[in-house]
Amino acid sequence: MTKAALRQKYKEMRLQLSPGEIERLSETIVEQTLTHFQLSEKTISLFLPIERQREVNTYLLLERALGIGASVAIPKTNYESMEMRHYLFESTDQLEVNQKGIPEPKKGKVIAADRFDIVFVPLLAVDVKGNRVGYGKGFYDRFLRKCAPNCVFIGLHYFDTEPKIEDVLPTDIRLNALVTPTKVIRFD
Repeated sequence: MTKAALRQKYKEMRLQLSPGEIERLSETIVEQTLTHFQLSEKTISLFLPIERQREVNTYLLLERALGIGASVAIPKTNYESMEMRHYLFESTDQLEVNQKGIPEPKKGKVIAADRFDIVFVPLLAVDVKGNRVGYGKGFYDRFLRKCAPNCVFIGLHYFDTEPKIEDVLPTDIRLNALVTPTKVIRFD
């Protein structure tokens, strides 16, 4: 399927999930993540969920990661430069919801892309090779190119992989791993 078709398919699938299902699936994804990845003492980039898009509730992961000694930074998008900056999370007081419904930091200490050990990447779909479909603006692909070579890119997803994304571009950055409620997949 094409990226456009996959975006439509998975947006519709998410809309079928009740708030209770989203919480239950998110909790399971967080448990899977903590079981399979070492987060303590790591520097992590973590997206916060767009509620109307019914994304995985990463606030649960934020709380747990901070509790085990991870340094967590939250992205902030600049729609003029089409770039993201990441700010060290200190408290929910530093967050505001932008015009797209994305919770972002208002201020804080900036963490450079090459400082991250792990980046949690939002997505709508992913294929068996780790190619992802995001919202189509390329923010994460541009950001991931700036990360250190040993940085691990992890997708969080309610659903299983697709066999193939037909229109993968050379500028698309693949995931290293995917966490779903039922499994963890590591891509070659």
